[in-house]
Amino acid sequence: MRLLPIIAAVAIAAPACAALAPGAQAPDFTTRGAVAGKVVNVHLADLLKKGPVVLYFFPAAFTGGCNAEAHAFAEAMPAFRKAGATVIGMSADDVPTLQRFSSEKCAGKFAVASAGPKVIAGYNVSLGKQMAGRDITKRTSYVIGRNGRIAFVHDNMDASGHVEETLAAVQKLKS
Repeated sequence: MRLLPIIAAVAIAAPACAALAPGAQAPDFTTRGAVAGKVVNVHLADLLKKGPVVLYFFPAAFTGGCNAEAHAFAEAMPAFRKAGATVIGMSADDVPTLQRFSSEKCAGKFAVASAGPKVIAGYNVSLGKQMAGRDITKRTSYVIGRNGRIAFVHDNMDASGHVEETLAAVQKLKS
């Protein structure tokens, strides 16, 4: 059959997992995470009542790029707060790992939460690889407006520029 090679070529050419587009409704979720080593519940709908949310997915705690990114977000927290935004880091790491990561790499300045398979699928952030039996997420940030809609997406495994671009998007929402 000649159709089979065509189908295979289309499947290979199609992106495995594209980020949600600006304007899309952000999937609501409730999960557990940590701030400054203390376990917290994270519910997106509750956070959106306070203002925009930066939901940034990172591949794995205690890895080079993720450590640098967490540090950069921690340093920028005064500017995010001034713009009225809440920052939540998300990975498939378990809560005990995130407790340590929140204290050591996030300087206790924002919550990091555990993204289960449903959240990872809902936000289209699976890297398609696993570590210790858990999905690894792509480095993707969503700026979510108070209306629950995606306002900005940063989808790039390179951590440089990530924080600055999401902060600029949050500040643009405020103006």
